[in-house]
Amino acid sequence: MKKIVYTIKDELGIHVRPAGLLVKEIQKYESDVTIEKNGKSVSGRKLMALMGLGVKCGETISVTVEGSDEESAAAAVEAFLKENL
Repeated sequence: MKKIVYTIKDELGIHVRPAGLLVKEIQKYESDVTIEKNGKSVSGRKLMALMGLGVKCGETISVTVEGSDEESAAAAVEAFLKENL
């Protein structure tokens, strides 16, 4: 299991465009990806659930990646977060 802790830097927080791209990125992998904010966690494969977290600029999320390709999935998710959010 891999865990990533990331503070959102995008001034709009996690909004539709990057959230959709993040879901698309996560769906390339078999591993389960869970995104958590303030004790509420959702699947990284579900756009509406991800949007429902209401993550704003400056808030910290934690991403858990677990599965057969967790190494590559975690690296891709972390790179995506740094580049887009």
